[in-house]
Amino acid sequence: MKLRGRLLTAFLIITALPLILLLITGGTIVRFQSNSIEENYDIKSNTLQVITNPLKILNRITRGVYNEIILTGTNEPEKFEDNEYIDYLNEQLKSKYSFIAVRKGNEIIYSGDANKFEKISSLLPKFNHSSIDIDGGFYVDGEHPFLIKQQDFYFTDGTEGSIFIITDVTTLVPQIKSFAYQIVCSVILVMIFTSVVLVIWIYRSILRPINILHAATNAMKEGNLDYSIEGDPEDEIGRLCEDFEEMRIRLKELIDVRLKYEEDTKELISNISHDLKTPITAIKGYAEGIMDGVADTDEKREKYLRTIYTKANDMSTLVDELSFYSKIDCNTMPYNFTCINLHDYFTDCIEEISLDLEVKNIEITYNNETDKALMVHADAEQLKRVINNIIGNSVKYIISRKGFIQIRIKDIGEYVEIAVEDNGQGIPEKDVPHIFNRFYRGDASRNTSRGGTGLGLAIVKTIIQDHMGSVRAESEEGKGTTIYFTLKKCEEEKDKDE
Repeated sequence: MKLRGRLLTAFLIITALPLILLLITGGTIVRFQSNSIEENYDIKSNTLQVITNPLKILNRITRGVYNEIILTGTNEPEKFEDNEYIDYLNEQLKSKYSFIAVRKGNEIIYSGDANKFEKISSLLPKFNHSSIDIDGGFYVDGEHPFLIKQQDFYFTDGTEGSIFIITDVTTLVPQIKSFAYQIVCSVILVMIFTSVVLVIWIYRSILRPINILHAATNAMKEGNLDYSIEGDPEDEIGRLCEDFEEMRIRLKELIDVRLKYEEDTKELISNISHDLKTPITAIKGYAEGIMDGVADTDEKREKYLRTIYTKANDMSTLVDELSFYSKIDCNTMPYNFTCINLHDYFTDCIEEISLDLEVKNIEITYNNETDKALMVHADAEQLKRVINNIIGNSVKYIISRKGFIQIRIKDIGEYVEIAVEDNGQGIPEKDVPHIFNRFYRGDASRNTSRGGTGLGLAIVKTIIQDHMGSVRAESEEGKGTTIYFTLKKCEEEKDKDE
């Protein structure tokens, strides 16, 4: 759910839920208290008005005694002179928060509750009072409010008399007190329940994801990039968590690449130091031999100088390769792409390197299955570097007395595929996927005969990819290795094929 929807839901919870709960609890309380009042006071009513208007309740609970007083005053007024009868009526009213008062002429001859009567004695209406407010009675307001019902009659001696039912309004019946208490408690409980539901819902849907995001941020701040989080893509916070997770993964990849780069750089420095140390030591030793007179013949001096020259060339090759790698690594390698004739180009390359290979007792063959006029889109100088690096790598690992290198070219549609196969010692299967990585060397021992920076095949891969081609290797340990790479045909060649 989106954040806007959650806020709308929260608004509905705040407004609708308390209203519904209050209606339910209020209706239940009203029904319960109405039934209780009906059972205790014999008041037949099923409406809320009975509870919301306590004067009606206080008036109705004395209705039975009042009706009896009316009948007695009409038919047997002499009973009002009998104190036992008056006490009987008063006892019935005590449980109804009321009492009896009898007036003869202007004198009060009976009072069921002297303390309360004293508060209202001066307010009693005169004989034949006709003002009726509530169901046969009237309400007396003031500091001490009372509900009064009056019945006038004549004593046997003809004296005017009045009997009063006086109800203390300040004392509500227990059911009304209980109703008010229950309503207040219900409101408080509904508010608490609504607040708890809202807090739990907000925490689960909003605050918890934010806390998780905060914890992930702290973990990242401490350098822990393995702290993974998940988010719901349906809402804004969830999408933020997903974006944070993508950022974490990307940052971890960048740091891993950076660490790998630093590790490779250290390895490169170590390799370069090792590979430079050998020719420098040789140059230094042979130079000292010449200076100390060890080379005392022209033949020895020539041999020493030739060795010094060879080692200097090796150092120059290492430095050139390192410089070339730095250009590739910084993406500053300039290319001069042209359409070159593939057959003529490889014929010249093989003639150029075949003499060096013959000296090492390695035979090279060339088989071109494509049209001899086929043109490819390439940088001639960089393509030559590719061939030299692949063949140079093959020469290093040919251990048989008779070496063999074969170059095959075939047409594969928009591209041509060149395969360079040798009969070297091969590459272990676990190493094949890594041989094009920078600084990778299958022979970790780095002996003198197979030295190098480990950049040769990495340079090959980069150059071929810059030529919009691909490169791969197949090898079988003990039998040899084949390097495959592709070159794109020139556009005119493509048009001819179409």
